[in-house]
Amino acid sequence: MAASIVKRVSRVKKLNVSHISARYKLLTGFRHFSTSKQWNKALVLGVYENESTDSIDFTGTARKFDEKADGKISQLLLTVKKPLKCGKTRTLHAVDPEFSSVLVTCIGKRGEGYDELETVDKGRESIRAAVAKAVLQLRELGENEIEVDSCGDTEASAEGCHLALFSYDDLKAEKSRKPAVRISCATRYSQDKNNMEKEWRKGAILAEGQNLSRRLMEMPANLLTPTKFAEIIKEQLADKCEVLVRDKDWAESMKMGSFLSVARGSVEPPVFLEIEYKGRQSDSPLALVGKGVTFDTGGISIKPSQGMDAMRGDMGGAACVAGSLLSVSKLQLPVHVKAFIPLCENMPSGSATKPGDVVTAMNGKTIQVDNTDAEGRLILADALCYSEQFNPSLILDMATLTGAIDVALGAGAAGVFTNSDDMWNKLQKASVRSGDRVWRMPLFNHYTKKITECQLADLNNIGGSRSGGACTAAAFLKEFVNNKNWLHLDIAGVMTNSGDVAYLGKGMSGRPTRTVIEFINLMSKETKN
Repeated sequence: MAASIVKRVSRVKKLNVSHISARYKLLTGFRHFSTSKQWNKALVLGVYENESTDSIDFTGTARKFDEKADGKISQLLLTVKKPLKCGKTRTLHAVDPEFSSVLVTCIGKRGEGYDELETVDKGRESIRAAVAKAVLQLRELGENEIEVDSCGDTEASAEGCHLALFSYDDLKAEKSRKPAVRISCATRYSQDKNNMEKEWRKGAILAEGQNLSRRLMEMPANLLTPTKFAEIIKEQLADKCEVLVRDKDWAESMKMGSFLSVARGSVEPPVFLEIEYKGRQSDSPLALVGKGVTFDTGGISIKPSQGMDAMRGDMGGAACVAGSLLSVSKLQLPVHVKAFIPLCENMPSGSATKPGDVVTAMNGKTIQVDNTDAEGRLILADALCYSEQFNPSLILDMATLTGAIDVALGAGAAGVFTNSDDMWNKLQKASVRSGDRVWRMPLFNHYTKKITECQLADLNNIGGSRSGGACTAAAFLKEFVNNKNWLHLDIAGVMTNSGDVAYLGKGMSGRPTRTVIEFINLMSKETKN
């Protein structure tokens, strides 16, 4: 009796398994798939937003893959009657023997372009965000190799992937680090593979520059001193650029009293970096200047303790200059660039500059330092003066300069102060392409009066009140610039990302590195023509 029951149970089990297997084959067209290491390979495909429940609006690559898979992708997507909306995804398994996962991501409406009100190319931004979400989901699934659809804009697709997968976890235990993922473009379904690979490489290089900026900004200040910053930049740029590391004695010989006044409170020696990239011969290079305060306590005018750890990123301007040069050199742009980065810490001590002290800048102007926490403009003053000696065609400086710009613009855009409408138009055009927005701010004489009305010196390093703080800081810098093509980017508001940009994780953002690279690219084309 017991043996009979066992036989009947066995037959039922076999029948159920067989029935389920047959049903699964019918639904999916199941074939035997390899269980080798290649099983951790995934594919990202793009679809456009479509209200229809009867058809899928595939990208070119996705359509060809669906045809190769005998229409299984469209069949499975149409099984779910709810169409995909922009940024939403579907993950499919066992649809192709080469890929363990196929993730379909919606890249928005077909034909979206420049949005005048938002001042971004919505199509490119949607692609960056959609593929970023896709590769992050696949990494969480354990996929270690991912092919990605170009989604109609290969460069934007590459940017989104490589920016999203960045993480600064160098100091964590191995088990806590994000796994490495190899990303490539799904070129096999294209008739123009060479051009697609070229655009993918460009997008990857643009992201690499911004990721270098992010890495430098994230590094703890005890590990990234002015000296260490210089060593890293020399290592990163030595192949394509000439890097000169100037010391304190050199700065003293150049009479950079404003820069040195900030460094006085720290035991870490100041460094002045001078970097040159010669993609073409020119007597009038494009000049980049970046604020490099590797940690900012505020000095004697000390900051509140809450959130002070983020001041390791107060060298964001210097980091973005370095990241921009990395990408410019790797792209081999035909342009001559000289970069100037003053590096120091702003610390309180018995030797630190005190409120009310007067210092003398390189151009001979005296400055009454009423707030030692307004130190960025002091180190930039001498760097701007020094850059003028090389007869630059334009000067662009970047600095996490004021909390006031964060109050004004938040993370929506970097604030731009410029004396040139032409330079502004080019920078704004570059930001549309990069998706990293900029917004023009005023340089009225109204603000200049706030810093030139000074009791003890030619200038005061603060404007006398909290009103218009970003504008008075820019007005202060203007006192050290004679160039008719000057742009000052106050990037304090975009220093960190807390979810505002979908394809950047939380932490230091490295913005607006890609906008500056695109701007330099535009300038190189204009110079060439």
